[in-house]
Amino acid sequence: MVSVLQNVAIDCTDASELARFWSSVTGRPLHPEDGPGARETQVMLAEGPVLHFNQVPEGKTIKNRMHLCLRPETSRDEEVDRLLGLGAVFVADHRDPDGPGWVVLSDPEGNEFCVLRSESDRADADT
Repeated sequence: MVSVLQNVAIDCTDASELARFWSSVTGRPLHPEDGPGARETQVMLAEGPVLHFNQVPEGKTIKNRMHLCLRPETSRDEEVDRLLGLGAVFVADHRDPDGPGWVVLSDPEGNEFCVLRSESDRADADT
């Protein structure tokens, strides 16, 4: 017997607003029954578990112990620029001068996440 991962739950102070941010990040829709002001909202990912946003009274106070890592379809650097334009905040740069590495951003409520190199970035480095 095993357990199946159902969702990734993210506590937040405004579930509806944060879910809209992540919907824009992933290009995936909100659950059709989740409207503005919902205290629980889901982003329906194409594969795997959903992102489930739970509205809680307290804000984030410390670094995440678990975080999401994104592998963009475009280049890592282009995706970082796009996400900053959506409202992400720059946290740390772990890119190496020769290409490898990642960038740490946070969503509008301060939850850190990483942007990795895309498959095309990785393929270009191997040639």
